[in-house]
Amino acid sequence: MVLVPGVAACAAVGVAMAQGVLAASFFISGQKFQVAADSLTARGFSLYGMVDVTRKHELVPVAVSGFRHATVSGLCQSVVVDVPVLGTQTLRLTGGAGRPVEASNLFIDATTESVGQANFDGLDIGVAQGALTKGPVRTGDRNSRFFDPDGVGQQALSTTLTDVRVSAVAVSAGTFNIPGLRVRLQQGDHACF
Repeated sequence: MVLVPGVAACAAVGVAMAQGVLAASFFISGQKFQVAADSLTARGFSLYGMVDVTRKHELVPVAVSGFRHATVSGLCQSVVVDVPVLGTQTLRLTGGAGRPVEASNLFIDATTESVGQANFDGLDIGVAQGALTKGPVRTGDRNSRFFDPDGVGQQALSTTLTDVRVSAVAVSAGTFNIPGLRVRLQQGDHACF
């Protein structure tokens, strides 16, 4: 019950972002959450360094993975929080089990990432971040004082990732269609991995 207003607010922000009403540039909470997928296939991939900012103006260095168009199977997102009196609670979102999740201009701001298997087509490693063209770069990031156009980036025409495990501080997308969406609030630690 304590988390319901927060879930509703997150859903409203997500819908507004998907409809283009809000930019995907925002203060992060600073709390890490988990994103997992059985597989992620994408056309247009980019990877670059960035710094996110919390509402308290704390700086959080992240690796941003950008996907121009992504198809995700077996999506799981979870955040574990300690609620006074109630104890540990897990907010868990799942989808894409029967039909895959479809997303465009998907960005994951991660502190750690691991993948069971990664396959790339048309891979460039060491390209300047300001010269990334095969995959997307958030407009807000390009204009940020933390974006280094001469920093090291990576890009590929396409990629297939399996057994994806990410600790993230932010996820944003132009569109995010989740068939079979299920949101659960559970007592205890029920993180995705």
